[in-house]
Amino acid sequence: MFRLGKAAEYAIRGMLHLSLKTDGETCGIEEIAKAQGVPPAYLAKLFQSLARKGFVKSFRGVDGGFILAKIPKDITLLEIIEAMEGRIYLNECLIYAGYCPKDNICPVHTVWKEAQKGFIDYLKGCTFEELAKASKVKENARMDKEKLAISI
Repeated sequence: MFRLGKAAEYAIRGMLHLSLKTDGETCGIEEIAKAQGVPPAYLAKLFQSLARKGFVKSFRGVDGGFILAKIPKDITLLEIIEAMEGRIYLNECLIYAGYCPKDNICPVHTVWKEAQKGFIDYLKGCTFEELAKASKVKENARMDKEKLAISI
C-alpha cells in the first residue's frame, strides 16, 4: 500500500502555512507547529531539510523564522513529497526497467506504469498557490457555518 509518511505530511502542512502568509512575512516554527498540529522539534528538522533543498529560507533573530524561497505557484505537491521521501513508485517494478524480470511479459506492469504516470502528473499540477486558495475557501466556509450555528 502506498502511504504518505509523516515527514512529507508535516512538510506539506508547514509549506501550506507559509503559502498563506504575505510576501516577506517570516513565520516561526512554534507558530507553524501549533497551527498545523505538528511536533515543533520534528517540524524544525524538516524545515532545515527544506531549506537545504531550496524550498524555504530561514532567518535568525527576533524577527526570524521561515519564508518560502519561491512563490507558491512555483512549488508543487510532488516536489515536497519527493524532497521528504524520495521518488514515488506505486510498485517495485517501476523503479527502473529490468528491476522486475517480468517487466516485458506482465500485463499488470503496464497498469502500474499508467497509474503512476497519472498520479505523478496530478501531483505536479497541484501548486501551493492553489492549495492556499482552497484552504482560504474552506476556512471561510467553516467560519460562516460557525456564525450560522451561533445565530440560531
